[in-house]
Amino acid sequence: MASTLKKILKKNSGRDNSGKVVVRHQGGRQKRFYRIIDFKRNKYGMEGIVMGIEYDPNRSVDLLLVNYTDGEKRYILRPLNVALGDKVISDEMVDIRNGNSMKIKNIPVGTPVHNIELTKGRGGQIVRSAGNQAMIVAKEEKYVQVKLPSGELRRILNDNYATIGQLSKVEWKDRVLGKAGAKRHMGIRPTVRGVAQDPRSHPHGGGEGRSGIGMPSPKTYRGRIAVGKTRDKKKYSNKHIIKRRKV
Repeated sequence: MASTLKKILKKNSGRDNSGKVVVRHQGGRQKRFYRIIDFKRNKYGMEGIVMGIEYDPNRSVDLLLVNYTDGEKRYILRPLNVALGDKVISDEMVDIRNGNSMKIKNIPVGTPVHNIELTKGRGGQIVRSAGNQAMIVAKEEKYVQVKLPSGELRRILNDNYATIGQLSKVEWKDRVLGKAGAKRHMGIRPTVRGVAQDPRSHPHGGGEGRSGIGMPSPKTYRGRIAVGKTRDKKKYSNKHIIKRRKV
């Protein structure tokens, strides 16, 4: 099982093959395994029993180890109130029970969901972190309207799959790291403010005392202007957004 569901995750030091830093603030992460997660939930019509609940260092939510009737084991994201010995299933139309996955058009309005597909057959891409849930708010001919955790109201194709229930570990947002070393174990190195550096190292640097950035708009350490919106105004999926997220 270890060979098929887990693999050693490559460390990123933020350096290229010559040893030069190309991405800042990375390095020194604790060695960890990557768990291969079944976001597609494509064991259609096959019941699975929850064999284990596991911590995953790569994400905020816990995982369920599910043993299916054909003997295959897979990891899935753990929804609230799903315990050892519970049964889960994925199909076009199944019982409305936490952990079950089905086509979003068959899920009743007002049901909390997670692990939602944006492209049919690609697997869940959104609403996958601890404590998150989206809400089915309305149904159209080809689409289902879903309210996302950000507040965005979005249309999803009604043949796409979603999983029932809110994700577990709701308390994750209240965690306290406790010490600087906790960040280092995650592979995150310190970030020094530009105004605290010298002018050779950063455009914001230099000046006498606490003198601010000394320019009309902030810049990156490479000198590029660092303000404004970065989302593509002509992004193809914009047509599916009914209401923008809360800023």
